[in-house]
Amino acid sequence: MASHIVGYPRMGPKRELKFALESFWDGKTTAEDLKKVSADLRSDIWKQMSAAGIKYIPSNTFAYYDQVLDTTAMLGAVPPRYGWNSGEIGFDVYFSMARGNASVPAMEMTKWFDTNYHYIVPELGPEVKFSYASHKAVNEYKEAKALGVETVPVLVGPVSYLLLSKLAKGVDKSFDLLSLLPKILPIYKEVIEELKGAGATWIQFDEPLFVMDLEGHKLQAFSGAYAELESTLSGLNVLVETYFADVPAEAYKTLTSLKGVTAFGFDLIRGTKTIDLIKSGFPEGKYLFAGVVDGRNIWANDLAASLITLQSLEGVVGKDKLVVSTSCSLLHTAVDLVNESKLDAEIKSWLAFAAQKVVEVDALAKALAGQTNQSFFSANAEALSSRRSSPRVTNQSVQKAAAALKGSDHRRATEVTARLDAQQKKLNLPILPTTTIGSFPQTVELRRVRREYKAKKISEEDYVKAIKEEIKKVVDIQEDLDIDVLVHGEPERNDMVEYFGEQLSGFAFTANGWVQSYGSRCVKPPIIYGDVSRPKPMTVFWSSTAQSMTKRPMKGMLTGPVTILNWSFVRNDQPRHETCYQIALAIKDEVEDLEKGGIGVIQIDEAALREGLPLRKAEHSFYLDWAVHSFRITNCGVQDSTQIHTHMCYSHFNDIIHSIIDMDADVITIENSRSDEKLLSVFREGVKYGAGIGPGVYDIHSPRIPSTDEIADRINKMLAVLEQNILWVNPDCGLKTRKYTEVKPALKNMVDAAKLIRSQLSSAK
Repeated sequence: MASHIVGYPRMGPKRELKFALESFWDGKTTAEDLKKVSADLRSDIWKQMSAAGIKYIPSNTFAYYDQVLDTTAMLGAVPPRYGWNSGEIGFDVYFSMARGNASVPAMEMTKWFDTNYHYIVPELGPEVKFSYASHKAVNEYKEAKALGVETVPVLVGPVSYLLLSKLAKGVDKSFDLLSLLPKILPIYKEVIEELKGAGATWIQFDEPLFVMDLEGHKLQAFSGAYAELESTLSGLNVLVETYFADVPAEAYKTLTSLKGVTAFGFDLIRGTKTIDLIKSGFPEGKYLFAGVVDGRNIWANDLAASLITLQSLEGVVGKDKLVVSTSCSLLHTAVDLVNESKLDAEIKSWLAFAAQKVVEVDALAKALAGQTNQSFFSANAEALSSRRSSPRVTNQSVQKAAAALKGSDHRRATEVTARLDAQQKKLNLPILPTTTIGSFPQTVELRRVRREYKAKKISEEDYVKAIKEEIKKVVDIQEDLDIDVLVHGEPERNDMVEYFGEQLSGFAFTANGWVQSYGSRCVKPPIIYGDVSRPKPMTVFWSSTAQSMTKRPMKGMLTGPVTILNWSFVRNDQPRHETCYQIALAIKDEVEDLEKGGIGVIQIDEAALREGLPLRKAEHSFYLDWAVHSFRITNCGVQDSTQIHTHMCYSHFNDIIHSIIDMDADVITIENSRSDEKLLSVFREGVKYGAGIGPGVYDIHSPRIPSTDEIADRINKMLAVLEQNILWVNPDCGLKTRKYTEVKPALKNMVDAAKLIRSQLSSAK
């Protein structure tokens, strides 16, 4: 019985690629150095999967930034501002598209479906001249072959690529991106021919858009595209892979009828309803790649249950046509449990990271073929039983408190306009008040202090002294820049979710459980294994300390319950909303303690609220109801004069703007600059927003420093659709990934722009 892995983590077990990328970007190493690190990582991954017995091993899943940007490079779809005209696309153009450079901004970045991974959004239109400009897919296939490993080259499918794109600036909104299929398919044909020439026998097209709600003409585009590719694909086995949700019935019909396609891959973890579609009809003679091992979470597979599922499918498609697979790429999980020293033995036995999931896939394939590893299956059953019965998982008082939430919507008693009046009397802010989102640059020295404190190499007294000095530095910088509402810079935090999880019960933490978010940015998601509560205050000391250093308002900085949930590996033994309500109650305790501690402005970040929105519209309402309710629980008990902020980053918000309003925050700061100010369009279309709002005025994910005039122009665009008395001026997101040499001039220009517009508004009266 055959086995398959959809994709694998790229960063390496100890984030080797992250450090290689950052060293290259800083000019400390060469392109050849970066290529060697990545080649070594690819070699290790391919050999590991081959040794584990995996038959269908992916190649071309190793991106320096993301797989959609790789496809943009392959198609030569480089926006004109980057100055590329022809030839093989190199690192300079590739990374300029991803990160911007000194003279031009980066392309838009957004979330990859409902994950915390990101991709660079292609900018397309009728004038784009496509050409075969990156041979990476073929080169990586040849690279693996030279190592003695036969792989399945993976390409982002042509229809999904176009549907994940956006119209380039200036392109008429009526332009249909799918009309570009005839222009990009010839390039796909060139790639396919080169792969065939290099000896490839299989090819995988990732077409995740099949799981979305698609109109008929979009489904027809899939049929037309693969019909056009059919003759070129002749002689190859072709897998079309889907993931992240059920495939709708109509899409399933289209998918399983595609010309030239040999195999179909389905996520049977998040798409359990697809099993019924398969059982009701699967094309004879085709392969089913059954994604029964979860690629998005870290819990050990229930091998016995998965085997039952596989055996039922075997009766439908035939023994020789069933392939055991992961539900999606393992990119979304941590790399290897072997590297974990922090986890205790009991919790560790409940988990499987990417390397362990490869072993699970192989074990299931062998069991299906009658070669069951009894000791492996027995150990798995014991671990599952241990998790179900462990007293660490259940806290009756927490469950009782969460159950008591039913029957109330937890809204603040006073309308937001009245609250804003009370807050202005207390805060006395100018129009267009300036602030930042929370974090300031995380210097090498600051990281060293935190690392040495965790390793018990320095005393708590020395640690507190160092963090206080860093807070004072950040406060002084903001006062010198004349920012109105300050932050303490979060020097005590490595990560906005990990920091809180470490202080909440029901969470466990890894030493090396890193997961790529975008580019070189990695996060280490906490593991929520049990009921959640807050044993003691988490941020009050640091926020109160920072407030004592200034007479200006100091924001208390918290991460909201939905974001903690969506940026963690969440327990799968109870509904997600129940876990979220537990987290909300814990954050509510912290909010009320901050207020008692003299903090009058409290920011509860919900950066990931939009990210968790289900992919199917029929499921949106239920999710938004409990997600928004969870946020309101956190702050329903504060006084009118306490100003509650929230922040949301890289997402599409227009379709959920009414839910954002329903959160009932006093001020929301929100990504705007990198997405061509799409957010503002919702207000142009007549949506009324009465609370404070700060659409980001510059992109912090790029090293580029915007000018005062550029920021002032953005503010004026905002004032065209928003009242001046509710508009805030702030960057898109936190500043932790930037350097002070970038942050100081950018913030100075931001404050100068706000003052310039204030002066113009005053003169106009």
